[in-house]
Parts: sequence; C-alpha cells; structure tokens
Amino acid sequence: MDTLKAIMSRRSIRKFKDTPVTDEQIKKILEAAMNAPSAGDGRPWHFAVIKDRQKLDAFAEKVDDGNEMFKQAQAAILLVGDPSKEGFPGFYPQDCACAGQNLQLATHELGLGTVWIALWSVKPRIEGVKSVIDVPENLEPFALFPIGVPDEKLEEEYRYDVAKVHYEKW
Repeated sequence: MDTLKAIMSRRSIRKFKDTPVTDEQIKKILEAAMNAPSAGDGRPWHFAVIKDRQKLDAFAEKVDDGNEMFKQAQAAILLVGDPSKEGFPGFYPQDCACAGQNLQLATHELGLGTVWIALWSVKPRIEGVKSVIDVPENLEPFALFPIGVPDEKLEEEYRYDVAKVHYEKW
C-alpha cells in the first residue's frame, strides 16, 4: 500500500474478530512507531504490549467505560511518554503523537485495525491504565491502541475542507 493510500483509507476500527495478533505483527508495528520523528531525536517514548485477556478486559472497564472493543481486541499497545528523554523540554506529546500515527498506519498496512484511545491529560483514564499496568511514576501514559483483525469494514472518507485552508493570510 502506498503512503497516501494508507493515510486516506485508514479508519478507526472498534470491532475485532477472535483472531490472534502475532508477535511478528506487533514487532513491525513497534518498528514503525519507533521510526517516528522526534524533537532533537529524543525518542521520548516507551511501549507496553498487552495480550493477556484479563488485562485487555480490565482496560474495557477501567479506561473506557466498559467498551466492548477491548474485550474483542487480541492485543493492545500502550504508548507512554518519557519526559526525561525529550530532545527539547515540553515536546514529548508531539513526539508521541508522531509515534502514535505511525503505529496506526503500520497496523492498517498489516491488515489489522486499531483506534486511538487518548490518555494524555485525561486523569481518570490514566489512573485506569495504571491500575492495570504498573507504569513507573516518572512516565506519562499517552495513548492506548486496541489491536485486532477488523470485524467491520468502514468506507473511506474524503475529509479535505477548502474552508480550513488559508493562503498567505487568514
């Protein structure tokens, strides 16, 4: 799949089949995520891979109000920011966002699905994640991605909006 096709056809998938996600697929996703740009090449991120059914089910209850997608997902990747590794102070959220987008595009390329569950600055979700996964106190849970083989087919959407484009002036 070429890059533009991947960007234009990627959709947020929230329904998954009961089909395992392989360790090889997870590694490819993580390789893509870690190849994201970061300010000053700081790479201020860590990733936790979760495949344990009890933990995935716990995310449904403790992070996302019982959302079935975690109960269906065959894996999840927790993206965690590490402010101590920032190339420039205050930039780790932007760096992690780049890694998260790469993660989503790689997942899509592999024929899998995911959706970005925002954690950054959402205290109840952060506390929920920490109750399931023992995240060190010096790290900041940023986003959580349930992953699996899609059990829904969402049509591509064309979202270009000329009203949001400004040339040379506002």
